[in-house]
Amino acid sequence: MTVGDQMEQAIAGIQSAAANMKQFAQQTMDKEAKQTFQQLSQTMDNAVNTLKGRQQYIQNQEPQYKQ
Repeated sequence: MTVGDQMEQAIAGIQSAAANMKQFAQQTMDKEAKQTFQQLSQTMDNAVNTLKGRQQYIQNQEPQYKQ
């Protein structure tokens, strides 16, 4: 498994966790919990954006991505 493949798996996992946090935020009636879930989902979205940038760099560096 290449670093690029591992990066794709990491991004997918974080996106899934962020989606769960958004769902939890919608389902809870507790304002503090809602805010916490929203903050967590935003943090995870930021992490995904950062990792996507890194993924782009990796794709430019790894020979199997070059055509």
